[in-house]
Amino acid sequence: MSDDLPVRAVLDAELVEEPAPAVYFRPKVGRFTSWWLRSPRVPHRLKSRVQARQAARDAVAAVLRSPLRFLGGVVRGLVTGARWWRRWVTVRDYREAAELSEKLADKFEDIRALTLFRWKVTGAVVVVVALGLAVADLVYGSAVLWVAGSVVAVALAVLGRRKDGSPGRKAVLAGPRTLTWTMDPQVLVDAFRDAKLIGKDETLRLVERATRMGEGWAVTVDLPATRKAADVIKGREALASALAVDEVQLSVERVRGNGGHAGRVAMWVADQDPYASPPVRTPLLDVPGWDAWRPVPFGRDARDRRVDLPLVWTSLLVGAIPRQGKTFAARLAAAGLILDPHTRLYVADFKAGKDWDAAGHVAHRFMAGDESEHVLTLVAWLVELVGEVQARYRRMRSLDDATCPESKVTPAMSRDTALNMPITAIFVDEVQVPLEDRTPVRVEDKKLTAGEYVGELLTWLAKKGPAAGVVLVLATQRPDSKTIPSGLRAVLGSRFALRVMDWRDSNIVLGEQMNTRGYDSSRLLASHKGVGILRPDGETQAGADVLALTVRTYYMPNEDWQTICRRGRALREASGTLTGHAAGQDATPVLDHAAAAKAIGAGTGQRAAWLSDGLPEPLAAVVEYLGDELDERDFVPTAELTDALDVDPTAFARQMAELDCKPTRNRTPMEDGEVRRVRGYFTAEVRAAVDRARSGDIGSEVGGNGGRP
Repeated sequence: MSDDLPVRAVLDAELVEEPAPAVYFRPKVGRFTSWWLRSPRVPHRLKSRVQARQAARDAVAAVLRSPLRFLGGVVRGLVTGARWWRRWVTVRDYREAAELSEKLADKFEDIRALTLFRWKVTGAVVVVVALGLAVADLVYGSAVLWVAGSVVAVALAVLGRRKDGSPGRKAVLAGPRTLTWTMDPQVLVDAFRDAKLIGKDETLRLVERATRMGEGWAVTVDLPATRKAADVIKGREALASALAVDEVQLSVERVRGNGGHAGRVAMWVADQDPYASPPVRTPLLDVPGWDAWRPVPFGRDARDRRVDLPLVWTSLLVGAIPRQGKTFAARLAAAGLILDPHTRLYVADFKAGKDWDAAGHVAHRFMAGDESEHVLTLVAWLVELVGEVQARYRRMRSLDDATCPESKVTPAMSRDTALNMPITAIFVDEVQVPLEDRTPVRVEDKKLTAGEYVGELLTWLAKKGPAAGVVLVLATQRPDSKTIPSGLRAVLGSRFALRVMDWRDSNIVLGEQMNTRGYDSSRLLASHKGVGILRPDGETQAGADVLALTVRTYYMPNEDWQTICRRGRALREASGTLTGHAAGQDATPVLDHAAAAKAIGAGTGQRAAWLSDGLPEPLAAVVEYLGDELDERDFVPTAELTDALDVDPTAFARQMAELDCKPTRNRTPMEDGEVRRVRGYFTAEVRAAVDRARSGDIGSEVGGNGGRP
């Protein structure tokens, strides 16, 4: 049929409606997951499937190994307990204490009796424990033995557990090693060995065990034979490194006197920086007056011990770079003298500031300025003081022995107005200003610069003035060899060096080779204002035999300084001792340069010229170059002489050998701070050559011109 349609395949299907998209927003689960992944309280291993599986494996392994670890802990506990029992039963602690006190022979019978007693105690304990276990086994059965054995095994395992990952029973204490050596002296021995202060086979002997002293620990030890305490002081920085503390926290001193010897060292280690706390104000604020003959309260050391500075019969040099407390230190020395109405003060402030203005109310002479006329005024003061010192010696010669037993001013003489010999102190701040002044002056038809003349006058006063009651206090921010003459530095008894730039400047203030002896103020921290190294000339609170010590000066701001000066003026007004500038009578002293020049002799430069006059070359040039250092220095490198004299080294050595001065190798500190062996000449041989030349044993024809152009 035409209307038939083709038949196609019929597909079975089902009409399904498209479902709505699923919503996966689950706020509570999301917050919990976020907290779980971010919380520090959840162990890290539980935040990842991989780490969780690894943690599970480690836990299984730990469980499987636990019997072996438990057994190892029990064995180590048995060994540890056996060692402890052996030390106890053999009285090891008592024996070691007797050995340290060197009384082992005297305590032998006591040690033997105590050892026997402890053996009896051990036997009694064993018998009692054994009987107790036997009775408990009879009454309660074998379960008691199992329980007792388990308890003992657990206790031994705890006792024998490993600590801090170290093998066996070697404990590692956390925290600073200063705490460690207080518990175990062997750590202190190891520190000395690490610092190479003792050998590997050497040990220390404890004189005093570590004890608490102030804010730190103190211990006294004896070094092995032939080892010196001076080497420990020199190696203080290495020892501080071995103890894991800053060197300012470590104080090392040699024990002197009857209770000490060259190998006994007293150490003190602070818990923290002893100079980080606020400074302490001067105790002079709380006293109505002071006696100049008593040492002045100057500061406190690292152990917080008070340090007093003696001033009478000595002189003081204070050196530092700017803004380190130099003026404060000098004013502390002045404060004690100001509070004594029987002292006379000369104050010259070449800083030209107002730091010393309050002293003008009590000073016999006072000025502030840095011009040439101020330098000439200082010259007039010094000439006046030279004449005063000479007059005092003449008056002392005429006094009877009861009043003046020696050629020195006594306390009674200094307070006797009829004798007119009060303690007189001259303070010169920024002393480098007058010492470097080039203003020409004429002294006995000889031209000098004002600086040279000031240096000669100060040197003479530092030598002759202390016994006559004259105290010299000089402060400078430029402590170098060109500024302060070596002859002046050599006769200043007390030194105080605050922070300076390098070890050379420190040695100029403190003395030759003090850095090689462990005292270098260039190592002080810039943040430690007022902290310096004091080299006293006299007894301090730390002892009379202390070479030097680090001191933090008392704090005395301007208001306290003014208070002390007002109190000093009131004391002088009450005693009738207010004179000179403070009393409005500041007349210019009458100068007598001829008498001053006669008193001080030829002076530094003229003395060198006199010594070199008539000597053969190059000996004359060497003597003229060294000057006063010919008496002060022990050794001079050849390189220094040839550079200074501009001579040929070979010719110089040959000509000096002709004068019986042969070069020798000697250890000398170099510019980099190291001590090296260099070739040079001992000044004793140079002086001997000068004596031979003076006696005619060496002719002037020897040496020629020394190779100089």
